[in-house]
Amino acid sequence: MIEKLKESILEAWEDRTLLKSQEIQAAIRGTIGKLDQGLLRIAEPVDGEWKVHEWIKKAVVMYFPIQSMKIIEVGPFEFHDKIPLKQNFAKQGVRVVPHAIARFGSFIEEGAILMPSYVNIGAYVGSGTMVDTWATVGSCAQVGRNVHLSGGVGLGGVLEPLQATPTIIEDNCFIGSRCIIVEGVIVRKEAVIGAGVTLTKSTHIIDVTGSEPVTTKGEIPERSVVIPGSYTKNFTAGSFNVNCALIIGKRKPSTDKKVSLNNALRDYDVAV
Repeated sequence: MIEKLKESILEAWEDRTLLKSQEIQAAIRGTIGKLDQGLLRIAEPVDGEWKVHEWIKKAVVMYFPIQSMKIIEVGPFEFHDKIPLKQNFAKQGVRVVPHAIARFGSFIEEGAILMPSYVNIGAYVGSGTMVDTWATVGSCAQVGRNVHLSGGVGLGGVLEPLQATPTIIEDNCFIGSRCIIVEGVIVRKEAVIGAGVTLTKSTHIIDVTGSEPVTTKGEIPERSVVIPGSYTKNFTAGSFNVNCALIIGKRKPSTDKKVSLNNALRDYDVAV
C-alpha cells in the first residue's frame, strides 16, 4: 500500500498534468491522511540518524494545488483556506487551548499540549510536549517527546521556500522564549537553548567549554546548554559583530527533564 502511494506521488511529481487524475489525487490525500494519523512521518530517526522521506514531502507540496479554497467557520471566527483544521482532539488525548491552530496533515501525539500556537501541515509533535503561547511549528518540523517550546519560539518549515531537511527537535529538549530555529537545524536530545538564540544552517555554533573554541554548524549536540553570543567578522566596510550560538556547558545529571529544565540555564547564570 505504501509503495503504491509512493510510486503515484513520484510519478505526479515528474508530470504535474497527472494532478488532474482522480487516482493521483486520492494517493496524495491518502498520504496526507496518514500523516495526520501519525502513520507516516516526513522524517524519522534510524540508528541515531534522521531519514527524510522526500516522497512524503512532495505529497505535501502537491496537496495544495488539488485543494479548493473553502470557508472554515469556528464559532464566530471565519477562515478562508485550502487546508482543513485538525479535529477530534479529545479522542486523541491532546489538550488544545484557544486559540491553538493545528492544520490537517500534522500529527499531535497523545499527551501533548497546545497553548495558543500554530502547527503546520506535515509537522510532528510528540507526547508530553508543550507548544507554548504564540510558538510556531513550521511545515514538516519534527518535535520529539517531553519538549518545551517556550513562548514565541519559531521552528522553520520546508515548503516556502522548498528545502531539503526539516527542522528537528529531539526528545526532552527545552527551547527558550523567542528562539528561532530554521533551515533543517537539528537539536539533539536533552539540549537546552536559552532565550533568543537564532539557529540557521550558517549560524556559527561555538563550543566555549574547552581551552579553545570549537566551531560547528547545523546541529546542537546532546545535553548542550546554549546561549546567544556574537563574534567579530571582517567585512569590506570594517569589522562587525555577527550573531552566533555559544555552547557553555552540559546539562547536569541532577536536572530533571520535565520539571526543572529552566534550572539547566540557571546553573550557568544565564537567562531562561
